[in-house]
Amino acid sequence: MTPLKTIIVDDEPLALGVLHACLSEFPEIEVVAECRNGREAIEATLTLQPDLMFLDIHMPGKNGFEVIKALQNDVMPMVVFVTTYQQYALDAFDLHAVDYIPKPLDEERLARAVGRALERFQSSHSKGDAKQPLIGAIDDLLQRLSQNADSAPVANNEPSLAEAKLVVRDAGSARMIPQHTIDWVDAAGDYMCIHAEGETHIMRSTVKELASLLDERLFQRIHRSTIVNVDRIASVQSLSKGDYLVLLECGEQLKVSRSYNEPIKQLLKRSDR
Repeated sequence: MTPLKTIIVDDEPLALGVLHACLSEFPEIEVVAECRNGREAIEATLTLQPDLMFLDIHMPGKNGFEVIKALQNDVMPMVVFVTTYQQYALDAFDLHAVDYIPKPLDEERLARAVGRALERFQSSHSKGDAKQPLIGAIDDLLQRLSQNADSAPVANNEPSLAEAKLVVRDAGSARMIPQHTIDWVDAAGDYMCIHAEGETHIMRSTVKELASLLDERLFQRIHRSTIVNVDRIASVQSLSKGDYLVLLECGEQLKVSRSYNEPIKQLLKRSDR
């Protein structure tokens, strides 16, 4: 069968990359757009008219439910909701969505969602007919969420340090590298070298782009072309003129440029306490 035209929507770049990489394992799915907010999702849907949408619920600006409400009947795709919030997950399932996937992403749950989407597509499900009950239920849900917003606890969207992964794509495949296993990364022209567990992985990216994907609780930039995992620092040596040399547990020595030595000073202060 022709692959389902699919768009994926998430305001978190890391989550978006992981979802895209996982969906690339399904030949029945063709990701035709990545969207980082509700506005982009609406524009992509109107332009590309996808068969399927993986939609994050909690996003700044327009949330996932508001995206659904903004779409027209004749371009309404099948929807798989993606959410950190379990209270949303149960409501989303009741909204006659194809499925929901809780974060962090579970590959078995993703495979189930893809299977359900294929079944619905093959049974010639009417997209337009499904929208009216979907919107009515969303209206009711949004009203209840608005009434309870002040008393609702704030959920933590951040994955644990053990769960966070970096997606490195190469020749049609994608490798998930646990971020806590990365020693350091450095630039090589238009590429970044990710050094982890004795291996070097190559990723086309700028330092700034890669830094935005790495967990700021774990990684610190020490040079315009180098980012280090602070948990991998074995010792710090002071050099002349206020410079520093960082020795990693793997034996690598990295120089800290003067422009980035303040974070290292703060790290040393914390270690002295």
